[in-house]
Amino acid sequence: MQNQIPITESATELDWMPPADSNITDLILSSLQQDPMAPVYALRNGTGGWTDVRFEAFIDQVRAAARGLIAHGVAPGDRVGLFAATSYEWAVLDQAVWFAGAVSVPIYETSSVHQVEHILTDSGARAVACGTEALAARVKEAAAAQGLDVATFPMTADGLAELAEAGAFVAEDAVEHARSLATLADPASIVYTSGTTGRPKGAVITHGNLAGASINVLSFAREVVQWTPAGTASRTLMFLPLAHVLAHAVQVICLYARIQVAHAPSPATLLRDLASFHPTWLLAVPRVFEKVESGVATKAQKAGTGTVYQAARSTAIAWSKALEEKKFGSGRGPSPALRARHALFDRLVYRKIREALGGEVRTCVSGASALSEELVHFFRGAGVPIVEGYGLTESTAPATVNIPGAHRVGTVGLPVPGVTVKIAEDGEVLLRGPVMFSGYHGMPEASAESHADDGFFRTGDIGSLDEHGYLRITGRKKDVIITAGGKNVYPTPMEEALRQHRLIEHVVVVGENRPFVGALVTLDEEELTRWSLDRERSLTPAEAAQDPAVLETIQEAVDRVNEDVSRAESIRRIRILDHAFTEDSGYVTPSQKLKRAKVIEDYAEDVDALYRGR
Repeated sequence: MQNQIPITESATELDWMPPADSNITDLILSSLQQDPMAPVYALRNGTGGWTDVRFEAFIDQVRAAARGLIAHGVAPGDRVGLFAATSYEWAVLDQAVWFAGAVSVPIYETSSVHQVEHILTDSGARAVACGTEALAARVKEAAAAQGLDVATFPMTADGLAELAEAGAFVAEDAVEHARSLATLADPASIVYTSGTTGRPKGAVITHGNLAGASINVLSFAREVVQWTPAGTASRTLMFLPLAHVLAHAVQVICLYARIQVAHAPSPATLLRDLASFHPTWLLAVPRVFEKVESGVATKAQKAGTGTVYQAARSTAIAWSKALEEKKFGSGRGPSPALRARHALFDRLVYRKIREALGGEVRTCVSGASALSEELVHFFRGAGVPIVEGYGLTESTAPATVNIPGAHRVGTVGLPVPGVTVKIAEDGEVLLRGPVMFSGYHGMPEASAESHADDGFFRTGDIGSLDEHGYLRITGRKKDVIITAGGKNVYPTPMEEALRQHRLIEHVVVVGENRPFVGALVTLDEEELTRWSLDRERSLTPAEAAQDPAVLETIQEAVDRVNEDVSRAESIRRIRILDHAFTEDSGYVTPSQKLKRAKVIEDYAEDVDALYRGR
């Protein structure tokens, strides 16, 4: 039999794009005209419920805020920072900046004064809407350090009222003139990369990028975000930071599609908000799904039903794999015995998982980093399909995504309409399409270097395309480890597999120019506390790092992962650290990506300790 020729390119035909002289606000207003009374947002009403915000009322608030911005001197083309937690007010100001003809500059609320300094200086922002007085103080300190004149105003309900009052004397014609100036080629937002290595770069996202995402991602993923049973509306609870390009773009897509959005600004309210708002789909990062599964497992263990839960988990995974084999292989689907077990556990276990997510979630979308195949199979088998997508800051929104009916576990899906994915000779994933950014702000050389001669963007990720055109990501090009024996090792799959263990928070696989592969491991402190109490013990992270029982259970997880790789790739030694990697300590980005290079550099002594005596 002849070897199959590797697939090197996959594309989906463009749906459509609006006229070149239009902008994203034109697209939003066209949607408004189709249904002015559609509930597009929801606000807490103080009694545990939610109050609808109709499309027409939302746009009225947007126009009022835009008049206020103009009254404060914001002119077309000016940069305006948005520095706050996820909130309804963020949504209003985001649109108001564009209605005033300006360019938004999202800033993570966790950003330090030093990071704010860089963003203000690089973007040239002249005003920043701040969610709290503490954030406003951070902006003022950063501006003073650089000698910048930057105005601040509150991004709160009272702040919106103050803007409306300030702009009461600004004519509607002035707003309409400013709103209509931008074209698809003009900047809509400058979004700073999360900075896993080096200084964050400002990716210039154009009106065309956002319009292309709104139209083409929606047309491709309509079954994910809009399909609901007859008589019910599509709605989602947004809890990711809106400064993250994925959450930002998805919120714009929702507004265009008239999908209702509620906001959960704090993890402390998430479960309560899920229970009261009942979203029909969710957008989250892998850690959220890992925590949900871990929480259910812990509750089952405490209730004395851990054995039942593990059987239910295995059944869910087997069910999903049987569906996968039927669609993409020669399998015949779930057997009668598997169907019977699945029906039993649906009543006993899976229903509780769905209830934890609000009871009405039909699909979840996972992005920002890889999610283990086992977890995807588990949730799909439990009746909550998780579809993975793939994109970067530079691609505005997902460039590829799995969808119901075209979902292959272990991949990040097919290209969205208009996007072409190409695999370079060295395995690097290249992208081209209407969602791709126009370049890095003020960095023409970096912008040019990021693109190949044929215009494709170099993602820096290593991947492959299967025979159906689905993209599979192996890892980051810069993260590939070459051992002393010359073996190329991709750390990401092993790291993600190990993170499925309830006690493990982060893993950094190492071994560059070393005789074998090792790993640094940090523990999940919440799970460690529960694990210890289950054994009538009390362990601090420092004690756990040296505890024989902890070391044994982590080693068992490593041994299971090693079964799926060659001897040269297997993790031979681990070192458990006595503290976590956090965003505050500078080792985790706001989108919860681990800064591997920084960890390896700062923890060089711990890495060396893995190889002493060898």
